[in-house]
Amino acid sequence: MSAKKYFSIIAVVTALFIGFLIFSPKWFNSYTITVLGNIYIFIVLAVSYNLINGVTGQFSLEPNGFVAIGAYVTAILLLSPDVKEELYMISEPLPLIRDVFLNPSVAFNPFLALIISGIVSSLIALTLAFPVFRVRGDYLAIVTLGFGFIIRIFLINNPSISNGSMGLDSIPGFASYFWIGIVSLITAILVFNIVYSKFGRAMKAVRDDEDAALAMGVHTFKTKTVAFMTSAFFEGVGGGLLASSIGSISPDQFTFMLTFQLLIIIVLGGLGSMSGAILGTFLFLGSMELLRPLDQTSWHIGFIHGIPGLRMVVFSILLLLLMLFARRGLFGNKEIWDYVKIKKKKRIEE
Repeated sequence: MSAKKYFSIIAVVTALFIGFLIFSPKWFNSYTITVLGNIYIFIVLAVSYNLINGVTGQFSLEPNGFVAIGAYVTAILLLSPDVKEELYMISEPLPLIRDVFLNPSVAFNPFLALIISGIVSSLIALTLAFPVFRVRGDYLAIVTLGFGFIIRIFLINNPSISNGSMGLDSIPGFASYFWIGIVSLITAILVFNIVYSKFGRAMKAVRDDEDAALAMGVHTFKTKTVAFMTSAFFEGVGGGLLASSIGSISPDQFTFMLTFQLLIIIVLGGLGSMSGAILGTFLFLGSMELLRPLDQTSWHIGFIHGIPGLRMVVFSILLLLLMLFARRGLFGNKEIWDYVKIKKKKRIEE
């Protein structure tokens, strides 16, 4: 694909999506808008997670840790000292935690908080990369899984920093539906550009055969570290959006279940496919909402009636069937336009 055609597609998709963001509040009710906003946040998390797991091929299970860091950093930056004094009941907040404050009423301060959250997550990823990338495969998964547990335990056991298990609330809700959508759009465009850059080709080389990539002159440790830091940055940003969108956070929100959901999304869409991660997010969260009535006991068809948990059973069966017929996910490691080109080529040949 030529650069001119690529930028034309990006411009058209951006214009259509912004138009949808502007007019969708007029088309849908508030509940649907809330669900769409949640989908946009998960798109930020899914494409960033796919960068390290799918594109670079490193089986990492750390997203819940970096999302938690981003959420807490954003909350601490935006909560005023007076509010923190009221919230921190278990222990007095540390002076640095209490006094740091980016007034959310100032236009760009909330977005500065998101950037700082991403940078903090990225720097922690840098320190984590040195021990983590000494191992590969399943061992890498175990090490990064432990990181998520450590962050959660740290948040619970350090009330002077995080207010412990009580968490933080009254977080300024700057993350409106429109701005969540804009951040998800910017994230998707940036990640797409990274994947299709020279550095993106190096990441794919590491995924396909790390030893061969090393023999060809690719600095594999540097490539994995930068990919890890980039993924952590956007996961931290996504955590900040999540904190502002919900308005309250606690350590129990950032368990391994969050990582598991993101893993389902990127496997469903296809490891390494960014358009697959976006579509997988819509399918996963959309299906969960569409199947929600199955949990209600008020309906029945003959002997079949709704029971709590039936939604997850049906969703699991649908997911199993899909993975049986599409073992590499919906798009594999290709993008949606690759399949369009393949079909177009077949038509020409016929």
